[in-house]
Amino acid sequence: MPAQPPRATRNALLRPALPAALLLFLAVTLHSGAMDSTVHFLDYAAGVLALVSLSATVLWGLAATDRMALFAPHRLLAQAVHRGTGIAGLGFLGLHIWVKVAEGHTGATALAVPFTDGARPALIGCGTLAAYGFVAVAVSGAVRGAFTGRTSARCWWALHTIAYPAWALALLHGLKSGRAASGWAIAGYGIALAGAAVRLSLRLRGPRRMTGSEPR
Repeated sequence: MPAQPPRATRNALLRPALPAALLLFLAVTLHSGAMDSTVHFLDYAAGVLALVSLSATVLWGLAATDRMALFAPHRLLAQAVHRGTGIAGLGFLGLHIWVKVAEGHTGATALAVPFTDGARPALIGCGTLAAYGFVAVAVSGAVRGAFTGRTSARCWWALHTIAYPAWALALLHGLKSGRAASGWAIAGYGIALAGAAVRLSLRLRGPRRMTGSEPR
């Protein structure tokens, strides 16, 4: 049996082949039309996935602050799911925006300046405002440690509640600006919106215990 070359030698031989294999894969993908099919799928699916993920983010965020039904370990788990769905939602949102611009459904100006789209200024503007709102909430969540003390915690809580009007705008944008939604989808989002409104109203009416930088 011939001797095997050392691992370092094999790795050195494989390195030049990896870029060539990647280029070959991309060429075959483009030639077969798979890329067009993927973009066509994402034209619809990216927005739906963003809306579902961000809806889950809002609902899990409310669950993470529920001190009446959840114990501390459960709230920590809810916070982890809240962050994970938030990251996924922002990723799908970015993909949704890229696809819509690439496909020519709207322009970069309409995405940057609300209510400037030529065809559907109101609905596209709602989506733009929702995107700004979710980005602001994500930034405030990432720098939460900077909000220390009771007053700063209240400011953080007020900033973080932008998620609720942003979610409502995202629902309006998603259900009305794209394809006609199925009845079960409209009912599901209606139930989620009603549940979030009830939970938020109870949260605002009840006593808010605040410790350090942790607003309820």
